[in-house]
Amino acid sequence: MGEQLVGSGPVLLDVDDRGVARLRLNRPEASNGLDVDLLRAFHDAVMACHARPGLRVLVISGEGRHFCAGGDVKTFASKGTGLPDYLREATARLQMVVQALLALPAPVVASVHGFAAGGGGFGLVCAADLVVAAQSAQFLGGATRVGMAPDAGATVTLPALVGLRRAMEIALTNPVLTAAEALDAGILTAVVPDDELAARTDELVDRLAAGAPQALAATKRLLWSGIGSRVEAQLGEEARTVAELSGTADAREGLDAVIERRAPRFSGG
Repeated sequence: MGEQLVGSGPVLLDVDDRGVARLRLNRPEASNGLDVDLLRAFHDAVMACHARPGLRVLVISGEGRHFCAGGDVKTFASKGTGLPDYLREATARLQMVVQALLALPAPVVASVHGFAAGGGGFGLVCAADLVVAAQSAQFLGGATRVGMAPDAGATVTLPALVGLRRAMEIALTNPVLTAAEALDAGILTAVVPDDELAARTDELVDRLAAGAPQALAATKRLLWSGIGSRVEAQLGEEARTVAELSGTADAREGLDAVIERRAPRFSGG
């Protein structure tokens, strides 16, 4: 059982009884290319997750043959000289989506098949906390190929994942990366056979959903906020967070489970 929060439109969203939300990009006829309407719906869906008590995990996937082909180039081309104004709104909404995903306390898992390209595809992959990809999936930055620049935070997240030199190569020369190459570069968490993508994603989700929510949320926040920070600046925040978490019921349960040599049963308290 569960609840369908968004049942139609360019983004679908449901939440099960465990607190696992599944957000699906739903423009398969356009390879889930991002336009303003989809981005508006995407942000609304992520904010609905923020407002959901007890949310444990958010899984993002795409309907149809591809995860997301990036910006909807046909829509972009149709705007003619009005394209800059349209892209100001589109990129602003994409920024809002990425900010909302990074700020979501629950871990965000991208489950990727087909193409993940541009800010909407490749950029979202880089902004996810964990990424499981089908063996046949392919990845492309692609922005400079159409005379634009990376967005969705990729100019920060990609170098953090792969290093500056590799990020420069990916962003400036636009190679199409296989799933194996993206895994080797550090962009992905796991690559699995195509017919096992859903099952292997669920295995990861099950592990996260069984975890201590406050500890996972704090760890996610510390890791993202640590990008670009000096170690000395992060030490105090880590110490404050650990002391705060030590007073939770889940921390006590975790310690008891270690002592009693059993699996912990985290309640979220």
